[in-house]
Amino acid sequence: MKNALYKKLKPIKEVQIVRGVELPVGLGFRQLVVTGPPGAGKTHYINQIRGWPNEGYIDLSRKGWWRDQSLIYRPREINLGIPYKGRKDVLTVFDQEWREAPPQSLHIDYQRIRIPPPARTIVNTNWRDRYIFEFLLPEPQVIYERRRNRQKNGFFPVDSNLTLEEVARQVATYCSIALYLHRAGVHVYVRHDISEPPMLISEKGDPTLPPWAVADARPRPNLKTVAGWRQLLLGQSPVPWFSVTNEIQDLTEPSRIPHDGKSLDIIIGQLHLRLSPEIPMGASKSYLRFHRNWIVRRPGSCSDLAIFGFARICPGETVTIGRSNRDYDALFSFSKEIAKRHLVITNVRGDLLLRPISSEPVVRVVRLDDLDSREQMDSSRVTAMRQARSLLGGRIALLDRTSALALILEVNEILASEAYRPLDGYDMPGGLVELPDEQTPVIIGDLHAQVDNLLKILTENCLIQALQNNRAFLCILGDAVHSENIQEMERMESSILIMDLILSLKRRFPTNVFYLRGNHDDFDPELAKNGIAQGLLFKKALEQQRGSAYVEAMQTFYHRLPHMIVSPSFIAVHAGPPRAGTNREQIVQLRLNRQLAEELTKNRLKRPYYLSGYGKADVKALRQAFNLPKSTPVIVGHTPLDPFGSVWQNVGAIKNHHIVSSSHQDGPACFVRISGSMVPLTYAAEPLTKLINKLKHRA
Repeated sequence: MKNALYKKLKPIKEVQIVRGVELPVGLGFRQLVVTGPPGAGKTHYINQIRGWPNEGYIDLSRKGWWRDQSLIYRPREINLGIPYKGRKDVLTVFDQEWREAPPQSLHIDYQRIRIPPPARTIVNTNWRDRYIFEFLLPEPQVIYERRRNRQKNGFFPVDSNLTLEEVARQVATYCSIALYLHRAGVHVYVRHDISEPPMLISEKGDPTLPPWAVADARPRPNLKTVAGWRQLLLGQSPVPWFSVTNEIQDLTEPSRIPHDGKSLDIIIGQLHLRLSPEIPMGASKSYLRFHRNWIVRRPGSCSDLAIFGFARICPGETVTIGRSNRDYDALFSFSKEIAKRHLVITNVRGDLLLRPISSEPVVRVVRLDDLDSREQMDSSRVTAMRQARSLLGGRIALLDRTSALALILEVNEILASEAYRPLDGYDMPGGLVELPDEQTPVIIGDLHAQVDNLLKILTENCLIQALQNNRAFLCILGDAVHSENIQEMERMESSILIMDLILSLKRRFPTNVFYLRGNHDDFDPELAKNGIAQGLLFKKALEQQRGSAYVEAMQTFYHRLPHMIVSPSFIAVHAGPPRAGTNREQIVQLRLNRQLAEELTKNRLKRPYYLSGYGKADVKALRQAFNLPKSTPVIVGHTPLDPFGSVWQNVGAIKNHHIVSSSHQDGPACFVRISGSMVPLTYAAEPLTKLINKLKHRA
């Protein structure tokens, strides 16, 4: 059977790295469906990117298969039921009937394959854009050897009496289906192996850019106007361009402002917001082509008393400035003079569409700074970068052996009498940190050796300055070590460096920086990921570079770490609440209860495939143990729910139960208390180690 994709595949150049796997830019987590023949590596791939476990199945000939229950949870591996001419029932390529049938008798009946419909009106679901199918199609010889090897280790009925010719037919069948779906308008791309880049099916005249990577968000037409009908029927945009100047102008009509690299200010009565293009340092032109985001924040400097939050408007997104927008209200504290829906902002491929809804007070626009964001850097940011560099003595690099040992011994002495920790029965600081509510808490999730992510959080939003002025608490939820990037899992240099940074922060701000113990904060031989014993590798690397005395000191550091932080604003723990309940005294006396300590570092949320995890009742019991109201956020790390996100709120249908991860290669996330609420903030990635080390020293 001929390979239908021969000479039709071209690499997708615009990619994002997720859990060590290259995925196309523009692809959303819940769009991804992975399929392919037996032995293609689908299960390993889904596990690698932390998708939904267990295989699903869809019958391509069934009307409405795109509504199938198997497709609710994604990413997920899916087996395809394929219709064949002369056969009533569909077959999978591993059905015995398919395997035993003469190849010349199996002809795919393409006319019976149903295609998801696009949205025909504004009220219809666009099923065509809901899914992006990845066809995992290694070379037949690779699959054949892989399946022969696994047959030696167990019984796999689909591998019995296997031949290379059969594997080649299975691969060719999936190639044909991939090509047909692509031609029918379904989003499809192909990959030979997860270690190789994804490829787009590109026939003569086809663009080489994935269609899902192109934002095409247009505001809905107003059918009460002639311009709205012109937009609906003719596709003409009725919104005129608006020129922002250094003079304040009233905005009374819908207007379009170009993405020109410059900031603008929106003034509504006493409300003052600054909209700035998000242009990360070191970003390439190709990156900016697909990431024309805008940042919305209050203008201010690091001399202000509060840490401000910000919001991001990505291409295709529409947001409402007004009291009805609870997320923005939490960030910016809208006064009553701001209407429930005052201004609507849409990001159309980087340009801003501004639509005033309320005229009292009037929306005004001005440009106070005419500098291009690509050519300037806020002075407070430069100061913060220099301060971060000074933590390690003038360069973001590994400390020498003598300095490193002196640092960790000093930090261990700090932990022996750490502030805000009630003493346990051994007259040592117990497992609990009780923070006052005056300072602003900043909560960082698992970093997993992403040094640049830690530097990004430190150098943004005036955090270092706030720590210096005793206006903030920095809370790190453990697992700062052991990279999850598949190419770096065995390398420990970044793990050593990030611990140097965290220890330096603790020494510099002993009463403002706190690090909780996570399950990776251990030298346990059983601590492994993807078969790599990262705990032992880390210990070995420390012994080689810094000696046995340093390893012993690091073990002491682990043993002295707290396991939970509680304040009137939040509860934070690495993994989650214990399943058997607890109380304040038990957390303080954690050294007496090893099982409880392990739960706080290793527990996971209860899910269909993990029924032994914690649930809603356990979160409720944890709040009650500290006499905190049910609105108190419980913030954990340890269990990111998908490879594309960094923050998951109200997880498991549990209100005010949030998960944060700070190790994403596209940039970190954290929680910050703003106007009394714990608000998630996400940052774009920047190569800060390199950029900070290039900064010129002050004369």
